[in-house]
Amino acid sequence: MNKKNIKYFIVFLFLLTACKPKQNMVYMSENNNMDKEIAQAKFQGLHIQEGDVLQILVSALDENAVKPFNLNTANKVGSPSVNGLNQYVEPSEYVVNSEGYINFPVLGNIYSKGMTQIQLKEILENRLKRYLLDPLITINLKNFNVSILGEVKSPGQKESTTQKLNIFQALSLAGDMTDNGDRRNIKLIRTEGDGNEQVINLDISRSDIVTSPYYYMKQNDVLYVQPDRNKQIQANTNPNRALTFQIVASVVGVAAVLVALLK
Repeated sequence: MNKKNIKYFIVFLFLLTACKPKQNMVYMSENNNMDKEIAQAKFQGLHIQEGDVLQILVSALDENAVKPFNLNTANKVGSPSVNGLNQYVEPSEYVVNSEGYINFPVLGNIYSKGMTQIQLKEILENRLKRYLLDPLITINLKNFNVSILGEVKSPGQKESTTQKLNIFQALSLAGDMTDNGDRRNIKLIRTEGDGNEQVINLDISRSDIVTSPYYYMKQNDVLYVQPDRNKQIQANTNPNRALTFQIVASVVGVAAVLVALLK
C-alpha cells in the first residue's frame, strides 16, 4: 500500500468513526451506582401564584345558606346531588390578583398567594363556620399550564389534567423528545413566588432524576429541550455542502481501500 492510498484509507477510517451512533437515547439509563430502590421525590403540592384561576365550590347541608357563597349557583333537573341535595352548584372562579388576594363573597379579600390548596381550604372552612354548619370547600386549579419547547415532537403550551405532573409526564404531553434532544441537558425555567426566575439544568439520563426537587412541575414552568451536539453542528453547517463532502469522501475512501486490496 503506497502513501497516497494510506492517506485515503485514513480518511475513510475517520469518516467511519465520525458517524458513530447516538448515545444516551434511553431515559434513566445511568444507574449512578444505585442498586437499591430509589426513593421518589415527595410531592409537596402546588403553591398558588399570582394570576392563578381557582375554581372554588362551597357546599353544606343547608342549600339556601350556601347560595350566597357560590357565585354560579343553578338548579338543574337531573343533575348530580351535592352532599345528598338535589341541587347542582357550579364552582365559582376566582383570579388571584397582583397583590395575592381573591375576592370571596361575604368574606371579602382572602390572601392566597404562596399557599397550597389545602391551606386555603382550611382557612375558608374556618371562616365559613361562622355562617354555615359543617361547610365543605373544594378547590381546583383551572389553569395548570406548562410550556415545552425545543426538541420535542409537539412544542407549545400544554394543559395538564392532573396537578401531580412529573417531568416525564410533561414531556409526554409534547409527544416525547425527538431523537436529536439532549437528554443530559434539559433546561427548566421556573418563576418563584418573589417573581424571580430560576434556570435549572436537568439530566434525565440519570436514574436519580426522580429524587430531584424539580422532578415535579409547577404551573407556568417552561421546559426547553436543547438539541444534541450533532444537531447543533448540522444547524451551523451548510447542509448541501456537508452532504456533498460526505458523499465524495465516502466514495474516495471506498475506492482507496479497494485499490489497496487489489495490489
